[in-house]
Amino acid sequence: MMKKTLIFILCLLIVLWFCGPVLLILIAALTPSAEYYDLARLVPTKLTLTHLESLFVRLNGWKATLISIQTALLSIVISFAIGLPAAYVLTRYVFKGKNLFRLTILLTRSFPVIIIGVPLVTLYLRIGIADSVLGVSLAHSSMILPFIIIISSSILGGISVEYEEAGMVFGLTRFRSFLRITLPLALPGFAAAAIYAFVLSWNEVFISAIINLTNRTLPAHILNTAMTSPDYFKFAAGTVMALPAMIFIFFTRKYLMSMWGISLK
Repeated sequence: MMKKTLIFILCLLIVLWFCGPVLLILIAALTPSAEYYDLARLVPTKLTLTHLESLFVRLNGWKATLISIQTALLSIVISFAIGLPAAYVLTRYVFKGKNLFRLTILLTRSFPVIIIGVPLVTLYLRIGIADSVLGVSLAHSSMILPFIIIISSSILGGISVEYEEAGMVFGLTRFRSFLRITLPLALPGFAAAAIYAFVLSWNEVFISAIINLTNRTLPAHILNTAMTSPDYFKFAAGTVMALPAMIFIFFTRKYLMSMWGISLK
C-alpha cells in the first residue's frame, strides 16, 4: 500500500511539473485586465475571453492561425514525399556509406537557422516565392526532413521485409507490395511522425518572421504584435500557441505509442 501511494505521489508531482506552467499561462490569459496586476489576488475572481478575442479579432490572429495550419500541412506533405522514399531505401537496400548518409542527415540540423536565414531570403526573392505559404513550407520542410527520414526508417526497419517479398511472390510489384502490405502496418508510426512534424512547423518562428512580412504564421505574428502588448496579451498568445499542439497530440497519442513500440523493436 505504501509503495502504491509513493508511486501515485511521484506521478502526481511529475504531472504538476509539466502541466503546472500550462495551467498558470491559461489562468493568466483568462484573467481580466483589472485584476491581472492586483498582487493581493493570486487567483482571479472571474475569467474572461476578452484577451483571446482581441488577439484574434483586433490583432488579426485568425489569418495567422490559418496560415500556420496551411504551412504545417504543406510541410508535412513535402517532407513525406521526399523523406519516405529515402527511408525506404535506407531500410530495404544495402549500399556503401549508408551509415555515413544517416549521420550526414542528422548533421544538417547542427547548423543554426540564423546562418541560412539571409541566403534563403535572397534566394526566395530571386525566384519569387518570398512572403508566401509555399516559401515558408519549403523552409520548414528542410528542418523537418531529417527527422522524418530517421523516424520513418526506424519504423520501416521494424517491419519484416518478408511481408513484401511474400506479396511479390503472388504477383505484386515492389511498389504495390509496399502500398498494400507495409504501408498499413507502418501507418500508425507515420501518423506519429506527422504529429511531430506538425509541432515543429507550428512552433517555428525565426524563418517565418524573416521570410514573410504580410502572410506571417502565428508565432511570427505573435512576435511582431503581441509581444509589444500588455502581459496578459502575451499569455493569451502563449495559450493559443500551446493548446492546438496539445489537443492534437492528446487525440493521436495512441499513434505516438505505436511509433515508439515499432522503433524500439
